[in-house]
Amino acid sequence: MEENAVYRALKLHIAQDKFYIEPRDQQSVGDQILEIDRVTQELSLAGPYLVVITKKTLVGLIKGHEVWKIKGTDVLAFPRATLHLTEKQQQNNSVYLSMVQSVLQTESFYFSCSYDLTHTLQRLSRTSPDFLQMPLFERADPRFVWNGHLLRPLVVQPELHKFILPVMHGCTRYFMRGLDGEGNAANYVETEQIVQFEGGTCSFVQTRGSIPLYWSQRPNLKYKPTPILNQTADHKHGFNLHMDKERVYYGDVVLINLIDQKGPEKVLGDRYSATVRTVEVNSLRYEPFDFHHECSKMRWERLSILIDRLSDAQVKFGDKDGQIDSEQRGLFRTNCIDSLDRTNVVQSLLARKSLQAQCEEYGVLSTGERIEDYTEMEKVFKNVWADNADACSLQYAGTGALKTDFTRTGKRSTFGLLKDGINSVIRYYKNNFADGFRQLPLILFLGFSMFIISALIPSTDYVVQFLYVLFWGAAVLVTLYVVSYFGNEYVNQPRLVQVQTKDKNV
Repeated sequence: MEENAVYRALKLHIAQDKFYIEPRDQQSVGDQILEIDRVTQELSLAGPYLVVITKKTLVGLIKGHEVWKIKGTDVLAFPRATLHLTEKQQQNNSVYLSMVQSVLQTESFYFSCSYDLTHTLQRLSRTSPDFLQMPLFERADPRFVWNGHLLRPLVVQPELHKFILPVMHGCTRYFMRGLDGEGNAANYVETEQIVQFEGGTCSFVQTRGSIPLYWSQRPNLKYKPTPILNQTADHKHGFNLHMDKERVYYGDVVLINLIDQKGPEKVLGDRYSATVRTVEVNSLRYEPFDFHHECSKMRWERLSILIDRLSDAQVKFGDKDGQIDSEQRGLFRTNCIDSLDRTNVVQSLLARKSLQAQCEEYGVLSTGERIEDYTEMEKVFKNVWADNADACSLQYAGTGALKTDFTRTGKRSTFGLLKDGINSVIRYYKNNFADGFRQLPLILFLGFSMFIISALIPSTDYVVQFLYVLFWGAAVLVTLYVVSYFGNEYVNQPRLVQVQTKDKNV
């Protein structure tokens, strides 16, 4: 077992006053046992909980290191009973506990006991030997550690590093848009495509994220709420904060903007373009592409126009260095309004072009051959990217991605359009009547807000609200107008943060 790796197997002993966590790795039997006192209380309400992984499944290997997907968890209370709470507090505690469990039940939590999933293979190849000897939790990229808040009580004790397991996993759709005060973007995702040949490894990294400005898009019962740009915010400052981080991590950046250049989205595109022009640096390039206009009437072949425009940058980004045989000196950052469906399509096309070049370089493909000529390779590539699209969309919007029939098959189909229609209806319901509550567990889990005894319980009667909306839908045109005009009053909003404050910051 590597010195800095965490324990792969643990046995939990539950006593009246304590939890005992014992390493069960073959090489670790007899090592120290983690002892947790259940009596000491530090949090409000029912007190602290211990979250443990009970089921996992192996999803693959990276450089020989096992990567696991979490399939089951358990949440164990430190106190043996909740008799010290009032009846109301017990009800509240049950709601808060269900929130944490709802986050843990979300698909796509991953971990590795010996490999740092929070860093790209490219970054790890450039680090010093001393960095690689650090415990996983110390060297993990905090941008992608989802259980960082939960690990804080353990992190202060370095001798416990083998028990501390960083977990990777987004925020819900309309309630999180744009930038926060520190330049972090909503729905920000780093994606690395790794290809291993005999004796060689290639890596292609891309990012996606909400348009890096201060804007919001509050649900108001309309199918597509109008994006609202914060007119008083310093967009250039927020943009610079975000792009400074991008350039530090990735080098040159090409900003691919896929939103509509007409209609409600136009105001965001205009400000985005204007903001980029005010930043006089050669390491930034802005590429707008009106996806819906260019590909209207099923003209998806027009995506080649964008890919051709980006080909010079993709060639420029390529390089060779050290352990990683193909490394980038720059990055494509792609966004649409959600940074989901349109973004997925374009990212998969860029990844395909990268894979084609890498296979040619290593002699897997001869001159003139294409990935499409090899059925199994083509199938794996399409399914991997379609699965990635569905995972990102499920976390952020609550459904699988739209347009994945193109990603999986290379063309749009009637069945794909029908599936998109069904997912759109589900998204509409969830975004308007469920996401307010769905956002709360994420805020709690990530440590952005803590509950206190007097905390208000968010409304959970969104099913009743939905039935009312159906009734109003059948009412007269005047009623429809009134509901639309006052739509934000009917939306299930998150209660931990005031709406006015969020609109200023997001």
